[in-house]
Amino acid sequence: MSEEKKDLGDKSEEAFDKAKEAAKETAEEAKEAAKDFADEAKEAAQEFKEDVKEAFDPANPESGKTVAIVAHLTVIGWIIAIIMNSSNKTEIGSFYIRQVLGIMLIGFILGIIPIVNFIGVILTLILWIVSLVGAINGNQKPVFLVGEYFQNWFKGL
Repeated sequence: MSEEKKDLGDKSEEAFDKAKEAAKETAEEAKEAAKDFADEAKEAAQEFKEDVKEAFDPANPESGKTVAIVAHLTVIGWIIAIIMNSSNKTEIGSFYIRQVLGIMLIGFILGIIPIVNFIGVILTLILWIVSLVGAINGNQKPVFLVGEYFQNWFKGL
């Protein structure tokens, strides 16, 4: 009976050693796979970073156009446009950030005046549409009557 126990002990020890060796091999394979994955992720991140630099390059007129269009998409879009434009300022992006701020302020002010609020909403909508069309076309054309004032008043943006 002690021989059976010895055989059983030897067998379990051998099985344990095999399992230990298999675990080491699996760990090495996982370590290698993780290293490969990390290298691929670094490469992809570098490519993405270069794409972003190209997309929001101040010399690239399309990047300013993107900021200009985003500025027209509600107050949240305007805030996002300011953030986008702060890292890589573009002339057209800054121009339309100022235009949209002025249009929003006019809309707010005319909207709180009881008698003029309907006309104010229509005027604001027209100014917004004209400004959005200019942004889509990539033109820096100030909105009529007040666009030049917006550029002067909000130079800091």
